[in-house]
Amino acid sequence: MLRYTASVLQNHYFLIFKHFFSEAYVTCLFHEDCMLPCSFTPTGAVVIHWYKQQIPVHSYYYNKDQYGLQNKHFNGRTCLFNSQIAHGNASLLLKRIKVQDKGRYKCYTSTRKRNQETFVNLGVKALIQSVRIEMTGEVVSCSSQNIYPAPQVAWNTDPASGPETLQNSTIKTPDSKGLYTVESTVRILGNVSDHAYFCSVISADKAQVWTVSLRQQVELIGEAGQELSIPCIAPQNLQNFSLTWTFTRTNDPTVILSYDSRTRRTSNLWEGRAGLEQDQVLMGNGSLLLHNPENQEHSGTYTCTFTGLQSRHMVQTQVNITVTPIGRCTFIKLICIWMNKKKAVELASRPRVGLEHMCQTHSTEG
Repeated sequence: MLRYTASVLQNHYFLIFKHFFSEAYVTCLFHEDCMLPCSFTPTGAVVIHWYKQQIPVHSYYYNKDQYGLQNKHFNGRTCLFNSQIAHGNASLLLKRIKVQDKGRYKCYTSTRKRNQETFVNLGVKALIQSVRIEMTGEVVSCSSQNIYPAPQVAWNTDPASGPETLQNSTIKTPDSKGLYTVESTVRILGNVSDHAYFCSVISADKAQVWTVSLRQQVELIGEAGQELSIPCIAPQNLQNFSLTWTFTRTNDPTVILSYDSRTRRTSNLWEGRAGLEQDQVLMGNGSLLLHNPENQEHSGTYTCTFTGLQSRHMVQTQVNITVTPIGRCTFIKLICIWMNKKKAVELASRPRVGLEHMCQTHSTEG
């Protein structure tokens, strides 16, 4: 795949007799193909040499590519646009860009009438693809990987806290390919539910800013059979977002509901058991309504995630569904029925006696 992510920013031409110079700047994406521009005035046969500093990258003469002197770092990764050479195109296609490819390249062309040198300064960039945030113990951690150059990390909270109270520890580690993994942590301020924590990972050129947030709400206590609303409000005005609700009772989370603001479609695994307020969700209110929840089946951790362009915001809520204690007579009815006794309803209205005696009495009457 060919991606020309940045064009020539400036050109300077200097004429010294019949020797021409030019300078170009190109930024290439890691592991993708990139073109290094070079042109000349065609006047018959041409000799083309590409160098990185003094290292041979690619050569062309006698009307064909020459690989005898090519440095092994570039083996199998270079080619010219051969059908366009006769038209003055000596551009080099460098495949599967590596971090080590960055630097200054020289394109030398020689024809019967003149020699020409074009210098191309190649920069490499590996884009931020995702950012992860999680809360463990007394810290909130934020991480991202496979980035180049090394990014910056910024933290803030809602409600806001001073920089002296929200101090982060950030580590940037390059791997064998030269790509960076960044890991940053902050300590939780006060109670875990007091703040939402925002982490922004910022590319070195500040062209990319990815922001993630995490809020852990206070535990919600619901009653079995009674509708319960689990709040989830987007922290900002999101455009073209998706909303996902997951439920975790043991270790593995289950996606129970998802919503796409572009199509306004909802996929609901808990149809009839849970739902959204459709007139509110487009305004950033993704609160989940639980209908007739059951104590064991619906007690656990609910996670709401808003995902937008270079942003992801999570809200976690522990929900405990309880059962209201039932009356003595109702309890007697249920137990007697369970023991397969007849006329349990009549027994429940008798004076206070032991449950076992009442069931036994009913047994003799039956």
